[in-house]
Amino acid sequence: MSYKIDISTAKVLVVDDEPEITEIVQAFLGDAGYRVLVENSPQNAVEAARGFKPDVILLDIIMPNIDGYDICEALKKDKHLAQIPVIFLTGKDRNDDMGRSFKAGGDMFIKKPFSCERLLEIVNIVLMSTKHS
Repeated sequence: MSYKIDISTAKVLVVDDEPEITEIVQAFLGDAGYRVLVENSPQNAVEAARGFKPDVILLDIIMPNIDGYDICEALKKDKHLAQIPVIFLTGKDRNDDMGRSFKAGGDMFIKKPFSCERLLEIVNIVLMSTKHS
C-alpha cells in the first residue's frame, strides 16, 4: 500500500554550517515540492524550528560551538518540537556515532556524501511514517 504525501504543505528545516550543502539540499527538495528553510548557524537551529514549525529536520552533527547531538536533545526537550522527526546528516559513520544519534533523539542517520535522490526517499519515508502512524 502506498500513501500520497502532500509535499506542497510539508516543511523541511535544514541545519548545516556548510552553505554548499544547504544550498544543494534546499534546491533539490524545493524542486521536489517541499518548503525548505535553511539555517547555517547551529546556535539558531532551535529558534528556527520554533518559528518555521517544520515537519522534518535535517541536522548535521559536526558543527562549530554546538553539535547536532546537543541541538537534537534541545529540540526533543521542547514540548512544541519534540515530535518533529530528526534526520542526521554526517560525514561520520562509526557505529557508536549512529547509536549516539538515536540516543540523542534522531530518527534516521544518513552518511555524507549522499545522493539527493536517496535523501528525498528518506525524507518521504520519514514523513509517511509520521503522518500515518
